[in-house]
Amino acid sequence: MRITSVESIPIGYPEPNDHDRTRYVCLAKVTTDEGLVGWGEGVAYWPESARAAATLIDALGEVVIGMDPLQTETIWRAMRSHAWWYGNGGVASMAVAAIDIAAWDLKGKALDARVLDLLGGPTKERLPAIASGHAGKADLGELADQAAEWLSTGLHGFKVGFGKRGDARLGFEHDRDVEYMRRVREAIGPDKTIMLDMGVAVQWDVAEAVARTRAFEEHDLYWIEEPLGHWNPDGYRTLREKTTTRIAYGEKEFGVEGVERVLATGTCDVLGFDPGRAEGLTAFRHAVERVEAAGTQANAHAWSTAIVSAVSLAVSWASPVCKQFEVKPIRDVAQYELVANPVVHENGYMPQPQGPGLGIEVLEEVVERYRLDR
Repeated sequence: MRITSVESIPIGYPEPNDHDRTRYVCLAKVTTDEGLVGWGEGVAYWPESARAAATLIDALGEVVIGMDPLQTETIWRAMRSHAWWYGNGGVASMAVAAIDIAAWDLKGKALDARVLDLLGGPTKERLPAIASGHAGKADLGELADQAAEWLSTGLHGFKVGFGKRGDARLGFEHDRDVEYMRRVREAIGPDKTIMLDMGVAVQWDVAEAVARTRAFEEHDLYWIEEPLGHWNPDGYRTLREKTTTRIAYGEKEFGVEGVERVLATGTCDVLGFDPGRAEGLTAFRHAVERVEAAGTQANAHAWSTAIVSAVSLAVSWASPVCKQFEVKPIRDVAQYELVANPVVHENGYMPQPQGPGLGIEVLEEVVERYRLDR
């Protein structure tokens, strides 16, 4: 069996979990001489990077056409070797990711096996699900009620993005942020976990990060994500020495080498990884091996379409260092319409992926509906 075509499809879709912003990805549709089709995704975020990723996917398609999709490691290494000339990371990593994910989908379909089983099978009996959303309302009481509503279906906790669109203004006023934490903890009770994600808009210095985190700890904060941005090892070392909360970062790295440099600092308790941005499922598999060797925790970023969610779910089940799985609390096109069989949590736990390959059926009429002009 050989790969005969690689098609890039940039799309933009409305995201109600992000204040109805249009978010962008570039899909890869990879076809073999036996008629099998595999789907992958590069998480591009912006329209210009989605189109740029499409150009690179087309170019990398020329590299992999004629290759055996069962040889996923060979394909991944060939693409990385070629894409090095574009520059390590960035859009090149998104393009590698899209084709790599599609190759794994094809591999599973060709062997009539789940990607989860190709990764060695499940390493745990249950995988708890948590809500992952953005705070947008101005009223703290309404935000607390919203958190409780998100968890009312049995989810085990929630991660909330600060500094996002809307009127919440979280991340910018110390007293308001602490009061938000107090009200949320009161609303959801003592048994649910709370994770805070500072994203890119919130920019604290080390002293402010220490002060906020200490104040949040009074309300049992499980982890704080990127309070000092994506790379500040000295600052994170100070934060770790002066607080007890888990520190999460790494999501903005573009491959295994980036994961290794984060782990080498000894300051990251929860390593975030987005397989749609950082060279795909193959890279994620190698990354969690490094995380396990370092004795820390990993967390899959699955906040784009159902394709990356399927990849993240398979690796999360296959690796003992992935402790929970994030799901969007508001139904959206990318998760629930793009595929015929969206995966949803069951009483707060994620089911194992089922069916050959990634276990999802991409609906091409939906893909066409959101396709961008090139």
